[in-house]
Amino acid sequence: MTERPIWAPWRIDYITGPKDGECIFCTAASSSNTDPAHTPIDRTDHCLTILNAYPYAPGHVMVAPVRHIGALEDMTSEEMLDTMLLARRSILAIRSAMTPDGFNVGFNLGKVAGAGIADHLHLHVVPRWSGDTNFMPVLADTNVIPQALEATRSILAEAIAELP
Repeated sequence: MTERPIWAPWRIDYITGPKDGECIFCTAASSSNTDPAHTPIDRTDHCLTILNAYPYAPGHVMVAPVRHIGALEDMTSEEMLDTMLLARRSILAIRSAMTPDGFNVGFNLGKVAGAGIADHLHLHVVPRWSGDTNFMPVLADTNVIPQALEATRSILAEAIAELP
């Protein structure tokens, strides 16, 4: 079998970039944040929602407390409530804008559980479509993302703005 490369230039920053840099969630929460890749698409006083810059699927968002905490048991009641409220709003917006067939929603608590950023607790909301599991993740440990992050941001920001 001949291997054919898949061009996924957005992944190289993650692969080659420093792993001990500033927390993306703390950057997103900062009032001085000017990085559009880490600008929240939704937020409350206690939590925020950002797009995953290295998504499993188009529309993959992460909801995190503003406060830098790494353990679920350290969350306040307000942070827990706001996390679920923002997860719900994300699902409503993604469902409206992108019409997925389902969602994976969950936490990866600790590096051994798959947390890429273990020091700042966050909830993943990943839209799923029938047939989106193809041979790529099975054979090549590769995901194909058919939409640019900027396009996803625009679509979801508009859908969130229309929510009550």
